Amino acid sequence: MSVLPPDPPRLQTSITYLRGELNRAEAALATVEERETATARKPAPPQEPPAWLVERGIGAGRLPTQLHTGDCWNTGKRCAPASPEQIRRHLTEGVPGLHPLPPRHRPRSARMTGYRQVEG
Repeated sequence: MSVLPPDPPRLQTSITYLRGELNRAEAALATVEERETATARKPAPPQEPPAWLVERGIGAGRLPTQLHTGDCWNTGKRCAPASPEQIRRHLTEGVPGLHPLPPRHRPRSARMTGYRQVEG
């Protein structure tokens, strides 16, 4: 004895219902698999900043304008990693290094670079 109805209209209704249930079951399975793969993927550890950066100027030649440490507060889009040898070479060429503190945190004497201090 079959549990399915013998006439075509009721069989068609059963098929439609079972297709809907199959679609819901497949969607639930896809959701569970997506959740499992998301928890299985671990984010990569953050990349350590380079020890030294060279800030290049604007224009065709793009000469170095400033030198920065890797954790400097004032790095921008024009900064690129540099080796210690490149930093030494740029310092001997006269490229200035940046003060390690933002202007508002510097001592007053360091902010007044345009003034000459009188000794005595």
